[in-house]
Amino acid sequence: MITSVLVANRGEIACRVFRTCHALGIRTVAVHSDADEDALHARVADAAVRLPGATPAETYLRGDLVVKAAIAAGADAVHPGYGFLSENADFARAVRDAGLVWIGPPPEAIEAMASKTRAKELMGLAPLGEVREEDLPVLVKAAAGGGGRGMRIVRRLEELDAALEGAGAEAASAFGDGEVFVEPYLENGRHVEVQILADTHGTVWALGTRDCSLQRRHQKVVEEAPAPGLSDRLEEELRTLAVRAARAVSYVGAGTVEFLVADDRAHFLEMNTRLQVEHPVTEEVFGVDLVALQLQVAEGEALAPEPPAARGHAVEARLYAEDPARDWTPQTGTLHRLAVPDGVRLDTGYTDGDGIGVHYDPMLAKVVAHAPTRAEALRKLAGALERATIHGPVTNRTLLVNSLRHAEFTSAAMDTGFYDRHLARLTEAAPDPYAPLAAALADAAGRSRFGGWRNVPSQPQVKRYATADGEEHEVRYRHTRTGPEADGVRVVHAGADRVVLEADGVRRTFEVARHGDEVYVGPTALTALPRFPDPAAQLAPGSLLAPMPGTVVRIAPGLAEGAQVEAGAPILWLEAMKMQHRITAPATGTLTAIRVSEGQQVAVGALLAVVEPA
Repeated sequence: MITSVLVANRGEIACRVFRTCHALGIRTVAVHSDADEDALHARVADAAVRLPGATPAETYLRGDLVVKAAIAAGADAVHPGYGFLSENADFARAVRDAGLVWIGPPPEAIEAMASKTRAKELMGLAPLGEVREEDLPVLVKAAAGGGGRGMRIVRRLEELDAALEGAGAEAASAFGDGEVFVEPYLENGRHVEVQILADTHGTVWALGTRDCSLQRRHQKVVEEAPAPGLSDRLEEELRTLAVRAARAVSYVGAGTVEFLVADDRAHFLEMNTRLQVEHPVTEEVFGVDLVALQLQVAEGEALAPEPPAARGHAVEARLYAEDPARDWTPQTGTLHRLAVPDGVRLDTGYTDGDGIGVHYDPMLAKVVAHAPTRAEALRKLAGALERATIHGPVTNRTLLVNSLRHAEFTSAAMDTGFYDRHLARLTEAAPDPYAPLAAALADAAGRSRFGGWRNVPSQPQVKRYATADGEEHEVRYRHTRTGPEADGVRVVHAGADRVVLEADGVRRTFEVARHGDEVYVGPTALTALPRFPDPAAQLAPGSLLAPMPGTVVRIAPGLAEGAQVEAGAPILWLEAMKMQHRITAPATGTLTAIRVSEGQQVAVGALLAVVEPA
């Protein structure tokens, strides 16, 4: 039997596997980079082994170091998680050659299916060779890995070479394999997948369908099980194709077969030879622990002849530290507080006070709701996210709540173009109009400025705050002998962490928390502003600032100070959280300064370049 498991991964998935191992009495071993030395997964494991360095290429993609770590820590099995080396056949062989149990499919099955080019050939399909005008649009895609990395949509032939180069570089950085291929891009289909689980005794389970159509940059954001609105014929076809794909390569363990569905037809995309990020929705619907079943299969035990019966509906939302309204820009900083209401599942690799860095994926957590019906599950999850306590960097919470309540999604009429059509409306925040006043009153109470009698009216107190979208709010209130007063609002109570206001006969209670200049009033995040702006903080027009900490991986070829550039032309590329982000000219004009060089690391807000508008 397995007694000790090393998870060759980090963050949320490492913590998820550890949770099941601990419940089964199995000892756990973590590996961590220098950047993850104090990460949650390294703290909750029974033992942890350092992988020197910070980038994935130096650490989590070094299979030789991971195998050495397993041996040094006395582990007898390795679970790959997802991403990194999870679909690397050479790593699976190295684990087995070291005498360790590999909690995953055979290396031969990984080779057959983990490369998307070989998987398509196995299913009787082939990627495009020479791309012609009539083939457009096409999708450039990494042959290894997933998660939306190494993918580019090409709508014009002249964009193909740059897309191939960019996708290959991103894939090499994320997966250690820069191979990419080109396939037709099907507009506005639905992304539907089938969870499979197979043992070494010939049993293959098809654990229903999942819909993962809500995606940004080809990475899933909201997932649900079962996929809604499929005909009985199509659902049966999907399950049959998934089982056929698994049997074709003598598959063992957990895997996912993915399809694009359009016009009631299924188009094979790929098979992921690993556990998926969205596996919790399947667990909730079928009442199983997929990690426990992976361990059972790895120990040679047989599955039951048939999977358990499905019950109800489950929906998962990925909470990211990113700003969807600003081109999905990743965010870094300290996660001061993360908590969700009772009744929903929270899978996370962070706890209060943890730092969110630049080296890895910006996902903070997965929040999952299960209910008897889809409508109930959507309502439950939207309400839980709305009431969640999230104190720290900007997140996609508003996007998630609005997505779950959007008519196109609630009616199951969504497709993979959902965010292309609706992003602007979905990111419109509606901060509570009384939140800035509550913040100001709590601040004043914390400074013990209330109390005492005043024989004459006091001058109005003025405070300025900015919301996450940059909108500024000025609030005014007065101190009186009976307490603070504000026009049009009755102040029922004003404490340092709790304020009660009454307006138009409706009483509202606000919980207030402060972390430096950041103030959180319920779900509304505010930044306290100085009363008089600092004139030294002004920047030249056309200044390009780093939207996140990262590394300058490329400067546009041929660019030099004095060059003429068009609005939207790429100036340079920043890499952060395993994704490359293009920095473009804000206007047509002259490039008067380039303040960085390739390979340079920059902090958020650093001046990158200046384009003087024409």
